[in-house]
Amino acid sequence: MKHRMFFFLLVIILIPVCNSQSKIKNAEESLEKTEKTKRSSFSSNNNDNDDSEGDFLTEIIGGLFLKLFTYTAYGIAFESPFEIEHRGSTAILNKHPYKNTNTGNYSYNWNENSEIFTTYINSRFIFETNNVYGNHLNVDMRFLKRLGLEIDYLQLWEETANSGNYTLAIYTAIAKYQRVRTERFNGWWGLGAAYINGNVNKLGFTYGLGAEWFFVKPFSLEANFNQTLINNNSINKFNTLLNYHKKQYKFIGGYEHLKIGDVGFSNLTIGIGVSL
Repeated sequence: MKHRMFFFLLVIILIPVCNSQSKIKNAEESLEKTEKTKRSSFSSNNNDNDDSEGDFLTEIIGGLFLKLFTYTAYGIAFESPFEIEHRGSTAILNKHPYKNTNTGNYSYNWNENSEIFTTYINSRFIFETNNVYGNHLNVDMRFLKRLGLEIDYLQLWEETANSGNYTLAIYTAIAKYQRVRTERFNGWWGLGAAYINGNVNKLGFTYGLGAEWFFVKPFSLEANFNQTLINNNSINKFNTLLNYHKKQYKFIGGYEHLKIGDVGFSNLTIGIGVSL
């Protein structure tokens, strides 16, 4: 009986300790870790390659492969020759989706809903538990049909039983290229930078990609991913969202996964956006 009572008291004591561990603190600590870079010497390789530098056949074949790779990479990243004749090559921005039409962010013909510059402002609340939650403030601008700029501010909060409160802010800016532009579907990729505030205070390189499918009026399905490389580690953000469009507004619900260093956060998200 005494042993059972002792075990029961021990469990009661340990539960608050376990719950008081901060996920945000652990995430920051994993980002602050830096790995030692390994130096390797290439002198032997350079010596071995000296005899082949003058090989004419090698240069010709290497040049052909380089041109083929460049041509293919350009087609994948920007536009292939087969797409130039498609109507999506000259698709025009819409002020907002489903305005008097069944089209999404783009239309093939100029109409009363057409625009040369658009801005969407979104605010999404995310929450994993009652103790871990946050908010995304996002500004998504598009211009010149294919180009865009997205600025995102993510603020996380965490309340622990014994260790107090923790916060972490991530500021992200991505220059975007709208790779696919049709009336029902559009996809993009982008490059940029992110600044991680809090105890980390570091700037990192960011890349991202995303797509939105306007499958039936007034709904669309959206997915986005971006990764920030910092201190030999990374911050990954992935979301999948269901949007309900009503005039210039959209109502958002879905799922968002964050992986900050070695720590993952699985969040539900809800929010609202407006087209200006």
